[in-house]
Amino acid sequence: MSVQILLQGKILGAEEFLLSGHPGEALFAGRLRWVSLLSEVLPRALIDGLGLSKMLLGSSGGEQFLVVLPEEARPQAEEFLNAAGAGIRQLSQGHLQLLWAITENLGDWTVVRKRINDEFQRKQGTPLADSGSMAESVPETDSRYFEDLAGSLRDASTIGWSPEFPAQISSSGGKFNWSVGSTPDAVPLARHTALTDDGRDAASAPVLAGRAEGRPVWGVLRGDVDNFAIRMRRLHSIEEHVQLSVLYKQFFAGEVEVLCSLPEFWRKVNLLYTGGDDFAVYGAWDALIAFARELQRLFHRVTEEQLKDFPGPEGKTITMALALAPDLETPLASVYERAGDKLNVAKSADKDCFYLLGRTLEWKQLADAGELKDELTAMVREFGVPPQYIRDLCGIYRETRRAPGARRTERPWRFHRRLLRILGSSRSRDFQKARTSLIADLVGKNPVNLKLRPSGRVALEWARLSTEGPGES
Repeated sequence: MSVQILLQGKILGAEEFLLSGHPGEALFAGRLRWVSLLSEVLPRALIDGLGLSKMLLGSSGGEQFLVVLPEEARPQAEEFLNAAGAGIRQLSQGHLQLLWAITENLGDWTVVRKRINDEFQRKQGTPLADSGSMAESVPETDSRYFEDLAGSLRDASTIGWSPEFPAQISSSGGKFNWSVGSTPDAVPLARHTALTDDGRDAASAPVLAGRAEGRPVWGVLRGDVDNFAIRMRRLHSIEEHVQLSVLYKQFFAGEVEVLCSLPEFWRKVNLLYTGGDDFAVYGAWDALIAFARELQRLFHRVTEEQLKDFPGPEGKTITMALALAPDLETPLASVYERAGDKLNVAKSADKDCFYLLGRTLEWKQLADAGELKDELTAMVREFGVPPQYIRDLCGIYRETRRAPGARRTERPWRFHRRLLRILGSSRSRDFQKARTSLIADLVGKNPVNLKLRPSGRVALEWARLSTEGPGES
């Protein structure tokens, strides 16, 4: 029997490539789709090119892949990957690097994985021969390739690849073609795109902002599974590795796409990508908050059921971050980068949380913020309080945060008096009841040691965006 080898590939430098050259919205979206599809297409093209069974594909997606090959196929595999790597470096102007490690499929999985990781570390420590030259801006011809790819993939039913262009992906056919879908042999491609009102073109970020409730603002939502790498390192067999890799990938590719198609989201969000353990969408600010809450609920339910036999919290929680564009014409790439920075801030502070409107909240605190936001907006919509009162309350929070001692006010009665002055008065019993409840939810019920609730600031910003119109800030 032929000895089997394991081949694992990784694509490095994605973030640097995506943000290089200040790309426009279409170019940025095309680059993202290309990078996310490379780790799906390359292993399939390798297997089909060698005439091997599709069952030898272990895992793919998320900028890495794993395949099982016979030992005699090693030279052809190396030749294929060398050509693909050279094409990827050229098309990405040196920003992306394709690395791979090959080892015999012998021994315990922990030993096999260590051999693979040692090989990756050795290669990553060896600079490329041409790495001394600085990456130049992407030529105009390459820019057009990515922009065209973004548009053509929107309605594509197949993905194609040809050996003449080993780094390029096409929706118009190639030597090897794979259907787009959720079956085991298909290439998963989450690609929901909201359309303009005439249904002809993809809705741009400013168009999506105009569909938001209240103030027209758009943003980028990014999410990432907590301690995913630790979870994968603790697996005991290649079967478990493949099982969990497929589970996470199918969850994001499937659930994110389905969520985007729901009535409350389908006209307000565009899907940028889904990976092996992460995702990104952009669109109207209010839809993204609701989107995050629902996706977290689904993720918790799936991991609670599917990972119940795997001890520990690693890989069972998800952290997200929402970054809002400071103005309608801000480049998508810039807001995407900022969302990534805020995601790192949230993950460094805690796990299983959400960075939103300047604060990192636990998911249960987000529910509190949502309820408080509803109370704040009800004062405007049901009792006729001017929307300006929300801004005044935001001012109190800013002053309190700047004061020594952080969240405590010097005189509780003065604080209450300011709140009552801002909220106004009315003989209506319903109004008085709502005002009392709102104050208690903002600062708690302890009359001696008033503390502004962590979710209060988020609720105020949330309510402010909900009640402001265009042009207000």
